[in-house]
Amino acid sequence: MGFGGLTFDKIFVILLIALFVVGPDKLPGYAKRLGEMVRSIKRMADGAKDRLRDEMGPEFDDVDWKQLDPRQYDPRRIIRDALLEDEKEAQAEARKAKALEAAQARRERVQAKADAVAAGIAAAAGGAAASGAETEAAADGEAAAPTSSAAAEQPKTSTGLNFDDEAT
Repeated sequence: MGFGGLTFDKIFVILLIALFVVGPDKLPGYAKRLGEMVRSIKRMADGAKDRLRDEMGPEFDDVDWKQLDPRQYDPRRIIRDALLEDEKEAQAEARKAKALEAAQARRERVQAKADAVAAGIAAAAGGAAASGAETEAAADGEAAAPTSSAAAEQPKTSTGLNFDDEAT
């Protein structure tokens, strides 16, 4: 069992040296002062922690304190994370561009379908009008040719839908 790299052997050697340097008479007094100093430092650290908790509120529990530990500093890890972050940003940009291309292709397919449906409706309406006019012309005894040319001259209106204004 060790205390931050200190083993029992090292602690024993330190106490033995302190006994010779300070002397057996003054050693208990210095040990008492050392204990008081450690307790006061612990109280100050606890007070700072409580004050920080009061100021931060509920966010205090969300902080990853181990990440802020200076002993966790590893330049290789920091560089690796920075490089991976750049790579992740590049991948995100590529995904965004791909999504925009897919959205544009989808808009074009929808527009083509809408144009095809509108052309089909216009053709059906034009064909029905021409056949209705031919029936009337036949009933009136007129020739069918002029009626067909009149139907051909009618402009075919397309209800072309514009999806460019639609937000995707």
